[in-house]
Amino acid sequence: MAKCAVCDKSVHFGNQVSHSHRRSNKQWKPNVRTVRAIVDGSVKKLDVCTKCLRSGKVERA
Repeated sequence: MAKCAVCDKSVHFGNQVSHSHRRSNKQWKPNVRTVRAIVDGSVKKLDVCTKCLRSGKVERA
């Protein structure tokens, strides 16, 4: 399951409602990328959402 290593954003579940109001299960997945980042002075691969990447919470290697 996709999960951000910085903000712990993960999959959300709910109902998709059609025009005729029939309901089916739906899941919304975060936009998670595997990046090389500097953590405690060493380079590690992290799964990070794009919101954390754009906001500068992750220092890329």
